[in-house]
Amino acid sequence: MNILSIGASSSSSSINQQFADHSAKRIAGAKVTSFALSRLTLPIYSVDEEKENGIPAEAQRFIDAIRDHDGIVLSLAEHNGSYTAAFKNLYDWASRIVKDVWQDKAMLLLSTSPGPRGGATVMSAAAATFPRMGAKVAATYSLPSFYDHFSKDGINDPELASQLNKAISAFSAALVCRSSQ
Repeated sequence: MNILSIGASSSSSSINQQFADHSAKRIAGAKVTSFALSRLTLPIYSVDEEKENGIPAEAQRFIDAIRDHDGIVLSLAEHNGSYTAAFKNLYDWASRIVKDVWQDKAMLLLSTSPGPRGGATVMSAAAATFPRMGAKVAATYSLPSFYDHFSKDGINDPELASQLNKAISAFSAALVCRSSQ
């Protein structure tokens, strides 16, 4: 299984990239590709920009990466209750290439933040809208208070760790089911 791990933040030290990579690497037999938004340079999407300069190669690279993987582990950062500007911009550009951005791939949808809600607002929005853009959301999980509950060894709270394990199991089952079709 080839898994694409995305942290939806432009921070070079993104806790969401750390969380997505950690979760993806826990999938048995998975080959994980980490897709860091911090490495992208995209103009702000507008119809005028698209008409004048076309679709940026970075947006096509994102669509190609999704196409080339069996599943997606995406951890959403939350800025003021919504997607980060960097992620929303990439998502807008990608949707100009293909309407079903997520290309009917199985997805483990995650979020985390330093605060006690763990990105719950953005998680709710994504869980409601991503399926309309081709995501097959197999499981969701939001980790609250990242710095209190996460270390290089993973989640240190047994109940929170158990909840993540259940989400990873559901995602793994969806991947196996899709590969056998």
